[in-house]
Amino acid sequence: MKLLYRIAADAVVVVHAAYFSFVVGGLLLILLGILLRWQWIRNFWFRLTHLLMIAVVVAEAWCGLVCPLTTWEQRLRKLAGNETYEGDFLANWVHELLFFDAPPWVFTLCHTLFGAAVLATFLIAPPRKPSRRSGRADHASAEDAARDNR
Repeated sequence: MKLLYRIAADAVVVVHAAYFSFVVGGLLLILLGILLRWQWIRNFWFRLTHLLMIAVVVAEAWCGLVCPLTTWEQRLRKLAGNETYEGDFLANWVHELLFFDAPPWVFTLCHTLFGAAVLATFLIAPPRKPSRRSGRADHASAEDAARDNR
C-alpha cells in the first residue's frame, strides 16, 4: 500500500508541475504571441482559464494558504512512510523545480506581480469574445484582423 501512496504523491507532483507550466508557459506564449501577432492567443477560453488559474494562486498567497496540491502530496508522502522527499527521478526533479526556500512574503509578491502581468495582457491584447452562434472565439473577425494589422 505504501508504494501506491508514493506513486500517488509523485502523480500529484506531476499535476502540480503541469499547472505551474500552464500558468508560466501560458504567459510566455501570450507575450510572444503579442510580438508575433499570433491570433490564437486571443482565444477567450484559453485566456479566461489562464487568468483564473493565476487568480487562484494569488488568492492563496494573499490568504496565507498552502496550495492544496502541496498539502495533498505531503499527506501522501507521510502515508507512504517518506519523511523526506524521495521519489523517482522525474518526480524529484519536478519537486526541486517547484519548491525552494524563501520567506512567505517573497512568494506572495512574486505571485501578485505575475498575476498583474497576466492581467496586463488583457489590456495589451484582449481576448476575443466568443461568438453567440458557435460559442467559439478562435477565429478572428475581419474587424479584429484589420485592427491587428495596423
